Amino acid sequence: METQLNAKPLQDFACFIAEAKPLLQRQYQQRLAADLASQQWQGCFQRNLVAVLAAFYPQALQQLKALPFDASQVGVENGMSELTGQVLTAFAGFSDELILFAVDKHRTSCALSNFAEEHKPDRDYLNATRREIAGLWKTFALDLNRHFLEGQC
Repeated sequence: METQLNAKPLQDFACFIAEAKPLLQRQYQQRLAADLASQQWQGCFQRNLVAVLAAFYPQALQQLKALPFDASQVGVENGMSELTGQVLTAFAGFSDELILFAVDKHRTSCALSNFAEEHKPDRDYLNATRREIAGLWKTFALDLNRHFLEGQC
């Protein structure tokens, strides 16, 4: 029952995520261009990815809160609403796609070619970036779950 009841808002949110991807890529490009114009290349890969996602996750949460989800009949297991898991599946590969986009931009940037760490981010730099993004993701997921649990009262 709850699956049918929430099918439309889940679909609407999946569309929101799909439409956001090119916008976030454009925001990343704009931030990178601004950094390069002001000669702020040190740490620009991580800084800009984190900034784009730090701005996006609260927007995504606001979008979710505006959708007509009904959490009152949804199960909770180990403190997590079933709706939380369903919503989070819309993000499958989301941050990895943005990271790959940024890596490609950096590797094809002539302006960054003299700055090896930024031109071709190594595994350690990528992992540090992913860890920082994971912290943003964790906060988003917990806030999302809290929202759905509050709707079950």
